[in-house]
Amino acid sequence: MPDDGVRHELVRGELRTLTKPGLEHGRVAANIGILLGVHARQTGGGMTVAAETGFLLARAPDTVRAPDAAFISKERADQAGRTVKYFPGAPDLAVEVVSPSDTFHEVQEKALDWLAAGATAVLVIDSAKQTATVYRGKSDLHVYSADEIVDLGDAVPGFAVKVAELFA
Repeated sequence: MPDDGVRHELVRGELRTLTKPGLEHGRVAANIGILLGVHARQTGGGMTVAAETGFLLARAPDTVRAPDAAFISKERADQAGRTVKYFPGAPDLAVEVVSPSDTFHEVQEKALDWLAAGATAVLVIDSAKQTATVYRGKSDLHVYSADEIVDLGDAVPGFAVKVAELFA
């Protein structure tokens, strides 16, 4: 991966240049990161990582993806040990915040890549629609509206959040 100050992902050996996210995207990504981080500290159940942390999802050809936020269980983090470069595998929960330039196909492809690499769930947050979609499989997804509660306890033990809180 080039170290040129530009955001990239490596998808099945192909280098993809990503656009810089806008303020709303960054605000929502930071908000979910804070919510996950506080929960992880209070429960001692794992770690939360910030946007653009690389995860090595596949080899030959390589795929390195970077979510907007992620949670890794304590067991999986301990198993990987101290990791300076990319985390080997997917997080338990990957979070993607939809940008205005994202297409449905791109977001779905990314969610399915996370799941194929071992993520338990993928949370896709859409600020424009004020919704959150949880992917647990290719045909196992659910869209939640702002007044609903998303229970992500299968990926982050004990974690549930009202969708409206993601945009607060």
